[in-house]
Amino acid sequence: MLADASHPQTLCVGLLPFGARRRPILQRCADAFAMCFSYSPWRPRCSYVGIARRLRQQRHAAAYVPRSLRTGARFAIVRLSRRNVRRCVMLDANDGETIPAKERPQRSQRWTVEDAWAAYRLPFNDLLFRSQSVHREHFDPNRVQLSRLLNIKTGGCPEDCGYCSQSSHHATALAASKLMEVGKIVAEARKAKDSGATRYCMGAAWRNPKPRDMDAIVEVVGAVKELGLETCMTLGMLDRDQADRLSAAGLDYYNHNIDTSERYYPSVISTRTFADRLDTLEHVREAGMKVCCGGILGMGESERDRVDMLVTLANLPEAPESVPINMLIPIPGTPMAKATPIGPIEFVRIVALARIMMPASFVRLSAGRSAMTDEMQALCFFAGANSIFVGDTLLTAGNPQDEADRKLFRRLGLEAL
Repeated sequence: MLADASHPQTLCVGLLPFGARRRPILQRCADAFAMCFSYSPWRPRCSYVGIARRLRQQRHAAAYVPRSLRTGARFAIVRLSRRNVRRCVMLDANDGETIPAKERPQRSQRWTVEDAWAAYRLPFNDLLFRSQSVHREHFDPNRVQLSRLLNIKTGGCPEDCGYCSQSSHHATALAASKLMEVGKIVAEARKAKDSGATRYCMGAAWRNPKPRDMDAIVEVVGAVKELGLETCMTLGMLDRDQADRLSAAGLDYYNHNIDTSERYYPSVISTRTFADRLDTLEHVREAGMKVCCGGILGMGESERDRVDMLVTLANLPEAPESVPINMLIPIPGTPMAKATPIGPIEFVRIVALARIMMPASFVRLSAGRSAMTDEMQALCFFAGANSIFVGDTLLTAGNPQDEADRKLFRRLGLEAL
């Protein structure tokens, strides 16, 4: 049996394999769910909730169950093979069990630019009400995931990103360095874990990793994972072989931002194309890693460009599991050093729209928090942001001190995830 039919509130959530023949399994599972989900033993009220699909390495993932359905309900966690039910575990929500958000957030609809723009232009209170409602359906609204970022190779990058201090094209007086030693990276990761971070992100200023660097990178991934931290890297473009190797090493996330809309992209960078970005994201996804991908606001782009960027992300075959929203930090010596800053309300609108369009993704307040007031950050959290970088440095830019973040969390009643 998939569920306890004698229980008056039974909710069944399936964990399905990934494969070309998954559709018949989905249909059989949906039929079973229609029989299992009910508020009385005799009258099914709906079909099924949150079937996870396109499951790559792990082969299964937990589907999310809204908090409003948890109280008093029982949950059947079912892992199916192609031919049979592998495992059935009953959890009682009254005992405090929580079914986590599914591993791979899926696109719930294909967004048009017109629909996204209409949502973006809602009255501000209506937009925040909608985004907060969506947020509560997928996450605890008072918990925030903490990540820490370390620059493991600084400067000397051959790309000409107009916002970046590490580009060799810009006169930023930033000296290039070699790849940091593995032991030092691990020591910094240990400090990050002690400070409450659950994910450790490592960035290298490369166009793409060189073959001579891959052995050290793979060693770093394994060593950091042994500390019990999630791992994330941003190393520039990847080919499929490099992505496969990082995945085999156990890398959880790969960050590769699209930065802005496809239309505005040539105004930001000329040394790689928008399609190059998407190709790397495809290699990462096909290798089985989770995608971290977002953009930067305040580079001179229009509001339409910001919305178009989110449409691109939301309409990927699978939405990014993590969506960093950065506010430009103007760096002297870069082409965008004097860009007009984005207004706080416009920034919050994009955070809210990201939450609405990618409801199961973590939306991260990334670069630029040092220039945000507590009130602006509070609005971002209310709009659906639920992840931040902690630590006083992001690559080469400043970030709020840990004590400032702890104080803000106390004032807002937020807790680390």
